[in-house]
Formats: sequence, C-alpha cells, structure tokens
Amino acid sequence: MVLSFRQSGKSYSQYRAYSATRLDMKIGVLNSGGDCPGLNAVINGVVGAADKLGWEVYGFIDGFEGLLPEGGDYIKLTPNDTIGIAKLGGTILGTTNKGHFAAKVGEGDIAKIPRGIIDAARENVNQLGIEALIVIGGDGSLTTALQMNHEGFNVVGVPKTIDNDLQATAMTFGFDSAVTSVVDALDRLQTTGQSHKRIMVLEVMGRHAGWIALWGGIAGGAHAILIPEIDFDIDKVADFIKQREADGKRSSLVVVAEGARVSGGQLVTKNRGGASEVTLGGAGDIVADQLSAKTGKETRSCVLGHLQRGGSPTAIDRILGARFGVKAVKLIESGKFGRMVSYEAYHVGSVPIEQAVHKLRLVDPDSEMVDTARALGICLGD
Repeated sequence: MVLSFRQSGKSYSQYRAYSATRLDMKIGVLNSGGDCPGLNAVINGVVGAADKLGWEVYGFIDGFEGLLPEGGDYIKLTPNDTIGIAKLGGTILGTTNKGHFAAKVGEGDIAKIPRGIIDAARENVNQLGIEALIVIGGDGSLTTALQMNHEGFNVVGVPKTIDNDLQATAMTFGFDSAVTSVVDALDRLQTTGQSHKRIMVLEVMGRHAGWIALWGGIAGGAHAILIPEIDFDIDKVADFIKQREADGKRSSLVVVAEGARVSGGQLVTKNRGGASEVTLGGAGDIVADQLSAKTGKETRSCVLGHLQRGGSPTAIDRILGARFGVKAVKLIESGKFGRMVSYEAYHVGSVPIEQAVHKLRLVDPDSEMVDTARALGICLGD
C-alpha cells in the first residue's frame, strides 16, 4: 500500500524508525524524459544503498509508462544486475518523453495527468507492494512526480538534465558530459576552420537556458557565444568577426544555444503545438547564413545534437549520479517524501520538489561566468 508517514497514522519519528528497520521494504525507481549520461550511475547508487538496508528495488521500464497495468513493465534489480553499469551511457531501464504522463506541452505549459491514469498507476504499484518511488527526471518529469506526491504516492525526485536548468540545485548530472562533448567538437572545428579560414558555427542543446553554450564555449575557446538570456545583435557579432579578420585572425568559432532568439527575437523551432513540447533547432543555421552574408566569409554550421546526450558519462557525472542515487534512498529511509535530491556547495542535500519546477534556472547576464566570458574577449552579441 502506498502510504506517506502522514497517511500511515504514525508520527514522523515513528515512520522513520519503521522504514529504517524493515527488511522487507520494496521501492521503485524510474527515469523519465530524455536520456542523459549518468542515469545508470544513479540506478547503481539506488540499488547499492537499498541493498545495504535489505530492501528490494524494482526498476520500471520506459519511465512512468512502466507503472501502468496495461503496457507497463518492470524488472527486479540487485547489485549483480548493476555491476559495471555506471560507465555506460543511456539507461538500462529505457525512457520516453511521450505517452500518458507528458506533463509539459507547447513551450513549457504544464498539463495535469488525468486522474484515471494516476489511479491505474496507483493500483498497479499497490499490487506490487511498492512503498516508495524514486523518479529521476527533469522539470517535466518532476512536475509529474510532484502531482503524484500530492495524489498520495511516496515520491523522491532526482534531478536529471544535461541543460542544467533546474532550480534548487547548482548542478545536475549529465551537464558535465554534455559540456565535454561541446569542448571536443570545438577543438575539432577549430582546426578545420583555421585551415579553410572559415567561420564555424556550432549549435548546442540547452533549450531555454544557455548553460551548455556558455560553459562549453568558454572551455572550448569560442570567440562568440549566443545564449537565450542575452539578446544579441547579429550586426555586432559580424563586426566583431570582421575586426578579428582585420587583426589577422584566420577563422572564428561561434557557439549558438538552440534557444537563442534570432530574427526579431523569435525562437527557432521544428514543430509547434501538439501533445509534446516544441522541438528547438535551426538557430545555428540562421546565424551562419547571416554571418556569411554580413562578413563575406565562408561559413559552416554544425548541429551537435544528440551527441551531447549519448556516450559514456564523465567521471564527475558518474560520481554525482552515484551520490544522488544513494541520497534518494536515504530520503526514503528518513520518510522525507516530496523532496528532490540537490547539490549545493559540493554537498548533496534535498529540497522540496516545488522549489525545482516552478521556473527554470537561467544564466544570469550579470553573473560571474558571463563576466569571465567578457574578460576573455568573447563576444556575446550585445
């Protein structure tokens, strides 16, 4: 039966002692939304920490869809099942950002999950004897987790997104791996651009936040970085590149966040409306075409795309993922539901899920990181 400590009739301290001393407790774990380097490290941390308590862990296949009695599926996870998975990209449980539990639509509007779907998931989870659920996801998935917590599920959230745009945590696992892939791409583009005296434009992920572009651009030696949080003037970027040319610089690297607003402040999207969020993409091509026309230089555009989400996680993401997974189990052990694991000042703690999903964590144009970019002579287009 899925009951919180309030619904159980026990005091908080009684519930904590009850859950901490039980050897037959069953918990579930799922990941939802886009895949992300480090997911398997989280799962490994969950299984390891639960095993130390004598608990059973069930992994639900393909995110929230796995909770449903029809079409859903799950597997029992033991430490033997998770040996060596921390270094693997993707997720052994599979994931989806579509289906019955899509909480974000359009350009981020929130849609509540229908009561019938919630009730069907509850009945299935109760029949399995699952008493707590760990949800690994971004703002959309955690919005669903929050609704489920309000509907009586014992839920603990783990922040997951390469975009690093969740409130209430300084960093999410997967971000470092994404930035590393951007740096690798810029290193490669620099040599080919230099050889042909070209402007090389790299479009990166991040949705409405510029963290990947800013961090990756600084680390990868970009000469211009265009992010959603800073309105840019393409003429100023073109003038900057022409000045570099006058100073004898053979080529320039430009990083464009997919959410950067071009052509009169508009988002560049591949689709609008429908049952899912809009897919951003194409800003890099537009910037490349405009820079080519305004500078007269040969320009090439490259979209890094899903290379930022695939592949093995970095050491930082493996460690952070493991720490997040262990902390999620400890929150269940303490009866602290409705909370999300967080990372601040090198410490893994927790915050109410509400604090993480009400709005995105965006780059502050007056932040130290932006100041660093400007000090390095990077053009931000403003």
